[in-house]
Amino acid sequence: MQAAADVLKSFGISFELTVVSAHRTPMRMVKYAAAAKERGLKVIIAGAGGAAHLPGMVASITPLPVIGVPIKSSNSIDGWDSVLSILQMPNGIPVATVALNAAKNAGILAASIIGAFDADLGEKVTAYKQQLESEVLHKVDKLKSEGWSNSFD
Repeated sequence: MQAAADVLKSFGISFELTVVSAHRTPMRMVKYAAAAKERGLKVIIAGAGGAAHLPGMVASITPLPVIGVPIKSSNSIDGWDSVLSILQMPNGIPVATVALNAAKNAGILAASIIGAFDADLGEKVTAYKQQLESEVLHKVDKLKSEGWSNSFD
């Protein structure tokens, strides 16, 4: 989940970070999710491994968007149990789901969601995506300069 925190920092988004377990600390989870909006949060990123109930349970309690990050944990079945647990939410309780161990993408998605309503942050997200494009185009130019060619370029 460090990668999500790093992305949020890079965009200048303040956040809180804690540990909550749907199974081991269910009352803490309820208290956390129920008061999240009042604390000023805009999006919740919840990572979970194994049965991965945390994102869905949090989404059932809060009106905020929840992004689930499936984690391949020590008791995981190659991570697929986590992916499917977060992905297969019942109608009415949506959870945005990123790829296995993709906390970075969760941070970017959170920034994009908040940036849809915050013009300055939206510009930072746009600049980030333009940077990604520039990196790819630089690689295309490098291939060409090294003599590799194809009919597309």
